[in-house]
Amino acid sequence: MKPTQYKARFAVWSLAAMIAAAAVPAMAQEEVEQAPPSVSSFSDALSEGDVTLGFRGRSEFADTEGGSDVDLTSVRTRLTFSSASYQGLSLLLEMDDVTHVTEFEGGVGDPEGTEVNQALLIYKFTDTSLKYGRQRILLDNQRFVGGVGFRQNEQTYDGFSVTNTSLEDTTLFAARVRNVNRIFGEDSPQGDHTNDTYLLNAKYAGLPLGALTGYAYLLDNKDAAAFSTDTYGARFAGNAGEFGYTVEYATQSSAANNPADYDADYLLAEGKLKLGQFTLSGGYELLGADGDKGQFITPLATLHKFQGWADKFLGGGTGNIPGGIEDVYMSLGTELGNVKLAVNYHQLNSDDSSVSGMDRLGSEHGFLAATSLAGVNLSLKYSSFTADDYSTDTDKLWLTAAANF
Repeated sequence: MKPTQYKARFAVWSLAAMIAAAAVPAMAQEEVEQAPPSVSSFSDALSEGDVTLGFRGRSEFADTEGGSDVDLTSVRTRLTFSSASYQGLSLLLEMDDVTHVTEFEGGVGDPEGTEVNQALLIYKFTDTSLKYGRQRILLDNQRFVGGVGFRQNEQTYDGFSVTNTSLEDTTLFAARVRNVNRIFGEDSPQGDHTNDTYLLNAKYAGLPLGALTGYAYLLDNKDAAAFSTDTYGARFAGNAGEFGYTVEYATQSSAANNPADYDADYLLAEGKLKLGQFTLSGGYELLGADGDKGQFITPLATLHKFQGWADKFLGGGTGNIPGGIEDVYMSLGTELGNVKLAVNYHQLNSDDSSVSGMDRLGSEHGFLAATSLAGVNLSLKYSSFTADDYSTDTDKLWLTAAANF
C-alpha cells in the first residue's frame, strides 16, 4: 500500500472517531420512513421540513487468487430533505456523493460520483400512500426487489408506486418502474436501465401461524433484454415460540424482449431457533435452471445479501449462472454487550451439472461484528470463498463507520 493511502485511510477513521466523540444521536444504517408533520400551507411544509446529513466511510479489501488485489477507502455523503405534510402532500429530496479517498483501481462496485438518490412527491390519504418519482423500493427480504443498501451508491427506481393497508392485516403494493438507477452510477453505461416494469406484492398477516405474501414481478428491461422476465411466487413466514420459519416458491419465464425461452423455479426453506443468547439459523435455497435454455434470475435483488458476501455469483447482475445454484447455509449470531456477532457458512452446488459442467461450486464462511459507539455505527465484516469447481479463492474484508446528523 502506498504511504499516501495509509495517510488517507487514517484521516477517514480519525474523522469517524471525532464523530463518535461528538455523541451524535444514534441512527440505523437503513433509514426508517416516518410520517412527516402536518402544516397549514405548502410553503410551511417546505420551511418546516427536516434536513439530515449522513456520512458513511468504508475501507474494502479483496485478495483473489491469481487476480489483482482490491484496496479502496471511500466516503459517502448523503443529504436528505423531507418536507412536512400539507393536506397529505409531502416532498423528499436526497443527494448522494461518493468520494474515493484512496486510488481506485477497479474491482469494487462503489464508483465516485454525485447524483440524485431520491426525488419524489408523496401523497397520503386514509390508508393509502402514493409516491411518484425516484424512490427506494424494498420488498420482503429484498431477494427479488431491493436497494443494494450495502454499496455506497444505492439502487433506486424511477416511477409510480401505491401502498394500501385499508384491508385488515393486509398490505397491498403496486408499482410501475420506468428506470432502474443501478449501483454503477450515472457515468457508467450500466448505471441506468430503461424499463417498463410492473411490481405487485400482497401480504396478509392475519393467519395464526404467520404471514402469507403473493407477488408478481413483470420485468421489461429495454437496455438488458436478458433481464426481462415474469416471476410469480408465494412466501410464508412465521414464528412458533422460539422457532421461526420461512418457505417460498416462485416460477419464472422469459418475457418481453428476452431472446431466451425458458421456465425455471425458485425454492426456499429456512428455519431459525433462539437458544438463550444465541440465534441459530439454516436453510436451503435453489435458483433453478431449465437445461441450457436459461436459469432463474433476480436482476433487481440486493444480491450482496445472498449466496455469500464474497459476491462470487453475481452473474453479470442476474444473480445466477448457467446450470443454476443450490445454496445450503447456516449461521450463528449472538450479542455481547452492545456488540453483535455473527458467523455463517454456505455450501454452493450446481443445480444441473450436465449444463454447468460443475458439481460442487465452492464454499464460503463469513464473520460480522457490529456495534454503535456514541451514535456511530461501526462494523467489521469478513468473507472467505474457497473454490471447488467454480471461480477462484477469494478473501474480502470491510471496515465501515456511519452516522447521521
